[in-house]
Amino acid sequence: MTAVRVIPRDTRDILGEGLLWSARENALFWTDILGRKLWRMSLADNAICHWDMPEAIGWIIERAAGGFVVGLASGFYRLDLDPFHLELIANPQPERPGNRLNDAKADAHGRIWAGSMPFLEQPATNWPPTGALYRLDPDGTISRHDDGITIANGPALSPDGTVLYHTDSRIGQVWKYALNAEGSLGPREPHLHFDGTTGSPDGMTCDRDGGLWIAFYGGGRIARFHPDGMLDREIALPTPQITNVCFAGADLTRMFATSAGDGRPDDPLAGALFEIEAPGAIGLEPHQYRG
Repeated sequence: MTAVRVIPRDTRDILGEGLLWSARENALFWTDILGRKLWRMSLADNAICHWDMPEAIGWIIERAAGGFVVGLASGFYRLDLDPFHLELIANPQPERPGNRLNDAKADAHGRIWAGSMPFLEQPATNWPPTGALYRLDPDGTISRHDDGITIANGPALSPDGTVLYHTDSRIGQVWKYALNAEGSLGPREPHLHFDGTTGSPDGMTCDRDGGLWIAFYGGGRIARFHPDGMLDREIALPTPQITNVCFAGADLTRMFATSAGDGRPDDPLAGALFEIEAPGAIGLEPHQYRG
């Protein structure tokens, strides 16, 4: 049975997400979307710190030129941490003021693929499918590549960069698209579907062998699937609302997962950050934004 370790902190995330391993800083970053916080843990000494953000923050990606890009509720922003500075790149959806950016990944060509979703007070069962999938190019151009999504989640890229996986957590559907070098996507193809009885697919990442690792919100687990969609293995975690997963460390053999404390006040592990020890796979070095 795979060992799972709770990372010691004196707080829990309302909605942990957006995991990023930074080799440049030897650190793990993640976000608390609803808590409006960006977190950092040094892998050298396990020191943890955070920055308060002005809006909900879905994700963080490194810039090749230094600093980061983050997805705030109102759009894509450049971010420097020392000293702290945010600069708007663009809002991809000004005509959809009820939406926010939710999850993203950079590809091998330095572009960012980011999904959006409604940001409403009403229950998710009543949310409209106003989310979309956007591409941010290094020159700052934004284009929309899919639409009609409710909770856009978990972009992940195959090791060779020719397949993009994307999810609508609301309907339990994982799609795959052929990703061409110039940045166009092939048709949306159904890849995996889940009926909700074992949780909804949320954040995702691929390993070096092409395995797709999915965090299951409401399922208390992470699962690995072969490229053909066959289930390979499952790892149970001690709280149900698992939101994201990534590989980290110099050899990319350490695995971390975020979770959500929202709606679970009596669960002491809801909203914790977990390390999954010896997951038995090697991750992929995350790509950087080239803008």
